[in-house]
Amino acid sequence: MKLAAIDIGSNAARLLISEASPNSQGRMDFTKVNLVRVPLRLGFDVFSNGAISEKRASHLLSTIQAYKLLLEVYEVKYLKACATSAMRDASNSTEILQKVKHHTGIDIKIISGQEEASFLFESHVAEQLEKSRAYMYIDVGGGSTEVTLFNNNALVYKESFNIGTIRLLQKQVTDEQWQYMKDTIKQQIKGVNQLTAIGSGGNINKIFSLSKRKEGKPLTLDILKDYYKEFSNFTVEERIHLYNLREDRADVIVPALQIYVNIMRWADATEIYVPKIGLADGLIQSLYAEISHNK
Repeated sequence: MKLAAIDIGSNAARLLISEASPNSQGRMDFTKVNLVRVPLRLGFDVFSNGAISEKRASHLLSTIQAYKLLLEVYEVKYLKACATSAMRDASNSTEILQKVKHHTGIDIKIISGQEEASFLFESHVAEQLEKSRAYMYIDVGGGSTEVTLFNNNALVYKESFNIGTIRLLQKQVTDEQWQYMKDTIKQQIKGVNQLTAIGSGGNINKIFSLSKRKEGKPLTLDILKDYYKEFSNFTVEERIHLYNLREDRADVIVPALQIYVNIMRWADATEIYVPKIGLADGLIQSLYAEISHNK
């Protein structure tokens, strides 16, 4: 069974197509068939002007039209499409998504920060790690950061903070917002021992690739601090050439590292696992659960 998820983020739009099939233990495996990413960068309009420009709205429509063709070619029967922080904040999001639906038939739902954190929980990443330990799942996006705390294999806490890479680049994050995030995280980890971080998002994936760490091995907080200092010494143009980064990665990677480093420090986490999953994976899992429930 082929399933697909569309994730319209503040920095990029992603289409994930997966094949769901039972493994030898009878559990469902989700095999990635294709992943397409288009850097729409909606957040650059929204977080400075409060609305999505006509040009970016046109690019969004073209992107979804292209995704629809891919869904047809792959003969995908089930789809879940969601939009996050930039669309939540855009004053013209409703009319744009209505236009997309009119032209493509694809209904994109704007989800709250709490829903976003819940879908990330659907990826079940903590289930594959040691049950007795505590894990903090950190998903850094362009417009928001979702933090989810697991302890003894149970979901303890989840919250979405309006602190993201594009907001930081545009100086849209206040000291009060940072302080609230710090105070909240420190409050939530009281009484929690041996907390390990789990990171998702394109920036942490890129850092993991650059680090040449083996799959399944964590990055340390010190490694992230070193990369933060190193990248901060170069311009965006220099980062593109020195580290072979796309332009839409080279500018946001420094604020992303700032967020990961801060959260790990406040959570007393010295290591972060990077399983290369994200919101789209959670949407696929949630979609499969809905289909199974309705059968």
